[in-house]
Amino acid sequence: MARRSFTVVDIIEIYVHWYAGRSKAQLATSLGVDRKTVRKYLAPAELSGITPGGPPMSEDDWAKLIKSWFPELADRRLRQLTWPAFDQHRDYIKSLLGQVTVSTIHQRLRDERGVQASRTSLRRWLDATLPEETKRSQVTVLRDEVEPGSEAQIDYGFLGPWINPRTGKRHRVWAFVMVDFVGSYESRFSGMNEIQV
Repeated sequence: MARRSFTVVDIIEIYVHWYAGRSKAQLATSLGVDRKTVRKYLAPAELSGITPGGPPMSEDDWAKLIKSWFPELADRRLRQLTWPAFDQHRDYIKSLLGQVTVSTIHQRLRDERGVQASRTSLRRWLDATLPEETKRSQVTVLRDEVEPGSEAQIDYGFLGPWINPRTGKRHRVWAFVMVDFVGSYESRFSGMNEIQV
């Protein structure tokens, strides 16, 4: 299962339900969260002596406590272990924006400067650190014209979990899509398969 990224809002939901008297097992099931994760996020409250059914707590009250217990949720930079590597090359990255694609920037950082971080991490760093520059620098790569019907675009990917309404079993749903452009006519073929979790 892919690792889920939590926000303060997600944790507030856990706390509100827990404080209203729901058990950790019920929380895990209803919110679709692992029990260990529920225990992890509730631990600071329990250590502080907070128990369900106490004095009224607003979402803002919970947000303040959660931010003090888990500062990395409030400040995304504290969660990003690879961001300092990008910070060291900030001026270089900035000079490339608008000249080449983000994929090319990532490749150059890796090959020429030894930065060991994923392209996704670079995109997150750009969105958080240089949002305006990134938006202004969107590069459109022009492609050569091709003969109609001589090529197709394909994509295959995970759509998400699905529960079969008849059996109640959970499945992972994948999709394959092929788009073939023939002149102004667009033909599509798509297929889906289900892999049981």
